[in-house]
Amino acid sequence: DLRDPNRLNTHLQVMWDDIIGEPEGLRSLDCTWNCSKACFQGTMNCCYVLLTLLVAPCFAFCAGISFACLSFQHVWANGPALRLCKINFAYFRKIMKVLMAACVAPCMETVGLVFSKAKIRTVKSDPEKEKDIEEIFIT
Repeated sequence: DLRDPNRLNTHLQVMWDDIIGEPEGLRSLDCTWNCSKACFQGTMNCCYVLLTLLVAPCFAFCAGISFACLSFQHVWANGPALRLCKINFAYFRKIMKVLMAACVAPCMETVGLVFSKAKIRTVKSDPEKEKDIEEIFIT
């Protein structure tokens, strides 16, 4: 049966072929390779079963408490606090919009009018012909 349907532990590669590999040119005897593989898999499986039998229920209990506390915090503390900030900052946003429209917008409009008369001309420089730097800026 599938015990990781959301693929939470795809990074955890613990199969024999993911851990042990002999490079080109090196090769142990087949009986050594097969015995080592069986020893690895047997030891890993027995140790994993023993650890999950002894420790997993305690970890599951602690994880349950932790996620319950986290959920409680988000539902009863963070959510209302976020809503409180959203309500208060909406009022602050309205004040800032009025102040920006009254103070900053006229200044920016004036700057825009000043720079609207600027003209930009691009000149490709020719390395063959040395031009005087003053000649470029004369209109």
